[in-house]
Amino acid sequence: MKHSELKEKALKKKNVRGIYEALEPEFSLLRELLNARQKAGVSQSEIAILMGTKAPAITRLESSLSSGKHSPSIATLKKYANALGCHLEIKLVAKN
Repeated sequence: MKHSELKEKALKKKNVRGIYEALEPEFSLLRELLNARQKAGVSQSEIAILMGTKAPAITRLESSLSSGKHSPSIATLKKYANALGCHLEIKLVAKN
């Protein structure tokens, strides 16, 4: 079974869909991080060096966002952004 098929099947269950939707901010941030790193052409090892840390820390940072078990600090996100030549923007958006 392909990932897309498994995801579609799982999201048909209300409880799974609710949990998945609750994690959308984390998924969105993860997409932003990965897209910025890919656009910069930087590996996890390379960004780790630029941030003054080790590659496993970057792996944990990126994977923690998809699990929803850990929220990185704003300072860590700023370091990640700066290492890629970006800046961090955080904003509140009104719910409809």
